[in-house]
Amino acid sequence: MLKFVKNHMESITGIEIYPIISLTIFFTFFVVLFWWVYTAKKEYISRVSDIPLND
Repeated sequence: MLKFVKNHMESITGIEIYPIISLTIFFTFFVVLFWWVYTAKKEYISRVSDIPLND
């Protein structure tokens, strides 16, 4: 089964760009997420973390 998929994927021209694109999107998302968490204000984090407890 894997040989069939590998041979089929190798026959598609230009497919080698898709892993690069997905890695770039994945890396960019987590860098932006880390930056947002690092620069978030403490008051905002505290207020949002208390939302489930406010009934």
